[in-house]
Amino acid sequence: MAGSAILRNLQAKGVGAKDVVVRTHKELDLTNQSAVRSFFQQEKLDQVYLAAAKVGGIYANNTYPAEFIYQNLMVEANVIHEAWQAGVKKLLFLGSSCIYPKLAPQPMSERALLTGTLESTNEPYAIAKIAGIKLCESYNRQYGTDYRSVMPTNLYGIGDNYHPENSHVIPALIRRVYEAKSKSASVVTIWGTGRPRREFLYIDDMAAACVHVMNLDQESYNGYTTPMQSHVNVGSGEDITIKELALTIAKVIGYRGSIEFDPTKPDGTPRKLMDSTRLNNLGWQASVSLEAGVQLAYSDFLKNHTNAQ
Repeated sequence: MAGSAILRNLQAKGVGAKDVVVRTHKELDLTNQSAVRSFFQQEKLDQVYLAAAKVGGIYANNTYPAEFIYQNLMVEANVIHEAWQAGVKKLLFLGSSCIYPKLAPQPMSERALLTGTLESTNEPYAIAKIAGIKLCESYNRQYGTDYRSVMPTNLYGIGDNYHPENSHVIPALIRRVYEAKSKSASVVTIWGTGRPRREFLYIDDMAAACVHVMNLDQESYNGYTTPMQSHVNVGSGEDITIKELALTIAKVIGYRGSIEFDPTKPDGTPRKLMDSTRLNNLGWQASVSLEAGVQLAYSDFLKNHTNAQ
């Protein structure tokens, strides 16, 4: 989802297809160091957007913790190291808001990194993403590269994963509410209390932010970061409760049944709102509202993930 959105943004800016090199997971296994090395030796790249990752919601993180930490660590280590070996000077690494402590002061600033205990349900994934930041910083410090890191908040939109168990909250709710409407079900039950607050960012906004950060001159970027704290938050600046989110999705889909919550299931972090002041000062702000973004995501779901018209 993230890589495709970045590609769309680059193409919209006039970057030709011959100037962009992409690989799907089937074409290139990024956990395979030899394959990654061969790729970088064959392709003469001057910029790399590292958007590949194993991702999922609370259920997936809880069920497959070994896969989440191993695969993400391997992807980061292979791509960042082999990019350096091949002489790539500029790289953008995409992290996640889960790098911050579970009880970090809200909104979470970049300074909150490594100041407290992580949320237990996604700790392995968070550890891997923190390692990715530190890989970029370490290569910058030792080898003089210009490898940058952005930490997007919760993403959704075109190309999302709508798997019934392994998806994130917005695609999971879109699928469940759509199915409830299709079956004329009177109730949709959602994990947790509905009280946790979350921030969401439409995927094309995220892509625009990534391209913006990549293209900043080094003096501007370094003016708002430090060698040991070089990452930049990417968020919308607003959060809502899971209950409010569910009601918004029900409104967009036209579902008129009841939304209920199961408090015996985990809520996760009580609140996750990013402080995107650093990015705003660097000249970028989000532009797609949540309801507008959910409309776009639902249209994509109907077109590509169902037989509905």
